[in-house]
Amino acid sequence: MKGLSLRRFVMTLIMMSATILHPGARAGQKGAPGEGWHIPRGARMITSWGRLVTPENAHREYPRPQLTRKEWKNLNGMWEYAVAAPGEKPPAGRELPGRILVPFPVESALSGVMKSAERLWYRRTFDVPKEWSGKRLALNFGAVDWEAAIYVNGTLIGTHRGGYDPFGFDITDQLKPGKPQELIVGVYDPTDSGDQPRGKQVRSPEGIWYTPTTGIWQTVWLEPLPSSHITDILTTPDPGDSSVGVTVHAGGGMPGDIVRVTVSSGEKTLSSGEGKPGDPFFLNIPGPHLWSPSDPFLYDLHVTLEREGKTLDDAGSYFGMRSVRIGKDGKGITRILLNGTFVMQVGPLDQGFWPDGLYTPPSDGAMKSDIAMMKTLGFNMVRKHVKVEPERWYYWADRLGLLVWQDMPSGNNKTPEGKTQFEAELGRLVETKRNHPSIIMWVVFNEGWGQFETERLAALVKKTDPTRLVDNASGWDDKDAGDVHDIHSYPRPKSPKAEPGRAIVLGEFGGLGLAIPGHTWKKEHWGYQGMGNRVELTAKYESFMQKVFALKDDPGLSAAVYTQLTDVEIECNGLLTYDRAVVKPEAGRIAAVNRGDFSRVPPPPVVYVVIPTSELNGQEWRYTFETPASGWFAPEFDYAEWKRGTGGFGTEGTPGAVVRTEWKTPEIWIRREVSFPNGEMTGLQVRIHHDEDAELYINGTLAVKYPGYTTEYEDVPLPREAEQLLKPGRNTLALHCRQTKGGQYIDIGLEEVTPAPLHKPR
Repeated sequence: MKGLSLRRFVMTLIMMSATILHPGARAGQKGAPGEGWHIPRGARMITSWGRLVTPENAHREYPRPQLTRKEWKNLNGMWEYAVAAPGEKPPAGRELPGRILVPFPVESALSGVMKSAERLWYRRTFDVPKEWSGKRLALNFGAVDWEAAIYVNGTLIGTHRGGYDPFGFDITDQLKPGKPQELIVGVYDPTDSGDQPRGKQVRSPEGIWYTPTTGIWQTVWLEPLPSSHITDILTTPDPGDSSVGVTVHAGGGMPGDIVRVTVSSGEKTLSSGEGKPGDPFFLNIPGPHLWSPSDPFLYDLHVTLEREGKTLDDAGSYFGMRSVRIGKDGKGITRILLNGTFVMQVGPLDQGFWPDGLYTPPSDGAMKSDIAMMKTLGFNMVRKHVKVEPERWYYWADRLGLLVWQDMPSGNNKTPEGKTQFEAELGRLVETKRNHPSIIMWVVFNEGWGQFETERLAALVKKTDPTRLVDNASGWDDKDAGDVHDIHSYPRPKSPKAEPGRAIVLGEFGGLGLAIPGHTWKKEHWGYQGMGNRVELTAKYESFMQKVFALKDDPGLSAAVYTQLTDVEIECNGLLTYDRAVVKPEAGRIAAVNRGDFSRVPPPPVVYVVIPTSELNGQEWRYTFETPASGWFAPEFDYAEWKRGTGGFGTEGTPGAVVRTEWKTPEIWIRREVSFPNGEMTGLQVRIHHDEDAELYINGTLAVKYPGYTTEYEDVPLPREAEQLLKPGRNTLALHCRQTKGGQYIDIGLEEVTPAPLHKPR
């Protein structure tokens, strides 16, 4: 640091940090592309990919890998914006006051705005390259949430409703020769005040509901097209027949036009054929190389549209040779069969939210990293939860080898219009994503959210795409439709009963929570079951996976989905932190058990029941629903007038409860006298199911508080200071439990846990 003072050195570091934290802020000189853009100071969390974002590099990759063209123009970058009012005319010819980085939603930090709005105007100008002269010009949007009105040079060219599917318009006739073209997008998004599909977006985020996405959230681009051009390529692989069906749709065609298709791998041409636009035809694939998570081989596809020997248009695509169906394994169990073979599917729930981009991943590399991390953690599948991703996310799933269960984003569906919109968007989801070999199942409904006409919609999806499986409802209201019976269980894994005609799957379980300081969205955080540290989380996860693979064998579970891949806002039950900076459990051990390898897992401990719960046999307690006198928990307290009842206490329908005595008042007090063995006992754990807050007193002293609620019996270590309250011989256990809403239940037992004896191999 010769010649550089300490003060100047520190100031240089500060300026460098500001540049890293606010990329693009340096582009503040007049006329610079990034003028007016920076990450707002109130941003809670920025990922490592988000720190690299600038207006010049925001999602520059070609956005539609299943139908590619060489000529195109990316319109991502800085746009003008303004909050709009209902009925307001488009601001044609008028500069808007705000600046926003497209394609990041207005609520996100990476947009540079980070404010909510129900209605927006977007505006920018663009030039048409001279070499595109004489061609039609298509304007394409990856996705806009939710309703979009598109104006070019002051003329409305079209509208679109649907927050998750791509759309576009031919804007040729609205262009002004030799001049900059004005593009305006009007957006309306009612979020949870409307009846449209929206997934987990709400205006007031809390719990499992998150910050909304409004407006343009995927790439916008221009594409020159000939008057007759390819509009869609549909591939239908059939490994059993060593063939692939191809249907190429075209616009502006004429009788006699043909489409020619070539299949290749690298530089080697493997097959070719031709047919009429819109008609399916089949190409032989000799010795097909099957696509699977362990070997995600992809074939390249080149398509031309021809007329009288002249090529009018050409496009690229790809496909994977794989099949998925329901069938019997060697033991006669109904399974999900990939390429005719049962492969146990284990994957995370992935909600696709990012702390800096919300619905929009900060970059293509960020999307790839998420999928690569799932593979590193030993997963072969993912459930994409009530969200649809940009096309390039599925490209990376195809390329890296990850099976995808694709949810339809949920909506309220309370009105006829809402139901019609849901069905329309469901149809477009299937039609626009069905080329991806990674997607093997469509999930119509999640947990009964907005559920209606389930059987009909499941059948409709199957008719639209008979090559994939259909999950009629993941969790809750199964209607005996589709290809799988899917239940949810928190936190421990469970399984439906085996069925002859459908596979049985576990669509959600787990939710083990661990907040990592410095990597949380807020101070407030929660998980379905809290873990104390990385070691505890890893061990609990391993025990859950042992149960999953036991259920695979009996009764025949085909798949299990762990909640979840990453933390999301105040949910801290991810295997990764929300910023993807920390893998919480030990990755190698997680990967091993996800693959069914338990060689590194210690044998389960020996559990001795000291005081049984009422799960199997009801235990007698004394109880009261009336507030007792002070000291009610003391051994010498006179509780002769309390009622006698058999545990557990609660209301029917409470998840995981074994109700033998009804309790439906706001509070209950219970106590019993128990005998404790002679000799000191350590390693004690409480087996408890409480809904909601519970307090345990041992021999007149408050030993432990259990806040919140459980959905089943859980084993919780008894603190050492609480163990010391127990004594040989007679002991008094007393509990107080409160109830505010939903189900209610209380039951408790005590167990001694000792490590399993280690047996050396002979």
